Amino acid sequence: MTTPTRPTAASDFVIVGRVRKAHGIRGELVVEPITDTPDTVFAPGRRVFAGTVTGDLAPAAERRELHVERASRFKDGLIVLFREIGDRSAAEQWRSRFFLLPRAEAAPLADGEIYVHELLGMHVRLESGDALGLVVDLFELPQGLALDVGRADGRGTIMLLYEQSVLATDREARVLTVRVPEGLLE
Repeated sequence: MTTPTRPTAASDFVIVGRVRKAHGIRGELVVEPITDTPDTVFAPGRRVFAGTVTGDLAPAAERRELHVERASRFKDGLIVLFREIGDRSAAEQWRSRFFLLPRAEAAPLADGEIYVHELLGMHVRLESGDALGLVVDLFELPQGLALDVGRADGRGTIMLLYEQSVLATDREARVLTVRVPEGLLE
């Protein structure tokens, strides 16, 4: 593991979790992990930072560094107790907030992988190479992550399920290559 450093810019962070709700009376949080390594990211002694859905640090007044006391599996997520959150009242203030990890402390991405917050604003091309548009929003649905793509032809947006539609990602060029279900573009 690398030695922790003090991150200085928003681009130095990645989103690793989202608070669903408070749990119990001791300040525990139900956290939805947004990482392939939740047991490592939320291990006792690790730290995370308060952040936004875009992967930016929270505004200065809300910026906090939190340290994991303990974490355990709970349904599709984790119950996490942070040293800095001591009771349910304090925990309630964290509902729907995001946790960030310094990029230097995150496991490196494999080829073709991308952080969720990096999808916003990416160019979307059809497998033919034609421009489809830009990712304007993201939604987590029971079926999986959905991309709301603003069409380049100005005809509104279309919703694509990431797992079913994305064929390739190019992080450096900020381009997604997709296959659109038949009849969706008509």
